[in-house]
Amino acid sequence: MLHSLSWQKWLRSGYAPLLQTSGMSDTPIGWRSIGFPKSPPSRTALVETRGADGYALLDAIYSTPQLNWLAHVPAVEILRRVWVQQFERIEGKPRFRANDTIPPPPKMSCSPYDIEATSGRKLSTWWVGYKVHLTESCDEDAPRLITHVQTSRAGNGDVDVTPVIHHALQEKDLLPTEHLTDTNYAEAKQFVQSRDEYGIELIAPTRADHKWQGKEQQGFDASSFQIDWQAQKARCPAGKESLSWTPAIDRYDNQVIKIKFSMKDCKQCPLKAHCTKAPRRTITVRIQHHHEALQQARTRQKDAAFWQKYQARSGIEGTISQGVRAFGMRRSRYRGMEKTHLQHLIIATVINLVRVLAWWDGRPLAKTRTSKFAALAA
Repeated sequence: MLHSLSWQKWLRSGYAPLLQTSGMSDTPIGWRSIGFPKSPPSRTALVETRGADGYALLDAIYSTPQLNWLAHVPAVEILRRVWVQQFERIEGKPRFRANDTIPPPPKMSCSPYDIEATSGRKLSTWWVGYKVHLTESCDEDAPRLITHVQTSRAGNGDVDVTPVIHHALQEKDLLPTEHLTDTNYAEAKQFVQSRDEYGIELIAPTRADHKWQGKEQQGFDASSFQIDWQAQKARCPAGKESLSWTPAIDRYDNQVIKIKFSMKDCKQCPLKAHCTKAPRRTITVRIQHHHEALQQARTRQKDAAFWQKYQARSGIEGTISQGVRAFGMRRSRYRGMEKTHLQHLIIATVINLVRVLAWWDGRPLAKTRTSKFAALAA
């Protein structure tokens, strides 16, 4: 295993080992620059050559009795995992995997130095490592204290962490009656699970309908259809009943219902231009409890009172800023999620100590700063 370069850089770099064949093993004796090909086919060929070299090494280790002990070396195991993730063997030859055949981000190894670290993305920002999820109190007559710290892999979705956080708060007897969260922590299933299992009302904006009917607000989105859950039928705005009702699992592992309407009805419908651009309309909705919770949440956020209450969540952004700017929370000082989580706990403890002392001294909470440019607009 290389220690001076990450495996990704080595795989795509312009350097290759000079190999001297000796018996059943290939021994690297030096390095030579071969340049990095400019054309995609040449690049793929180079990467697959590296893949063949790696598999030749692994085959030698696992098939030679004198070398079997190397299989227990952590670096060799990392090499094996990375090669399985990056290459697939077709007729005995390694082929570089396409993007749709590589493992999902939570399971993808991204660094030979920390195999628990995964890649994450937020908008246009990419990183390799972990994510920290902070929960704090927001009572007006008490200091704003961090009540829970959760560290997860960067590739994990925020919504998957919500039940983990609630379970941890329950064990500490710190469950809130209302939990103000980012949209990413609150999906339809979490609205239901948080209420039924923990008695928590999630206060969060819901995701907008990403279909063109919902985006343009000029057509009939899924909420425009009347659903009869007992009869497993849906009625469209034109009064036509659905033709099929099929339970399924979407790509995010959510239980959904795919509802299709008759092509004959849709073809002659005068409202078709406002409903679908396809030959017939198909809608996908969550299962009943999740669908109803989602519609209730979307209705609730249309009220000004919802946004007034949700303003209290802005305090957590200040907490994140404090952790990042004052304590370097975004840079892990250690390898591995366990040690990184310990670092997050220490930072949260110090933040709480600073806040308790400020509360005892009677110092008020800092106000959101107004930039000079924004002050000109005021």
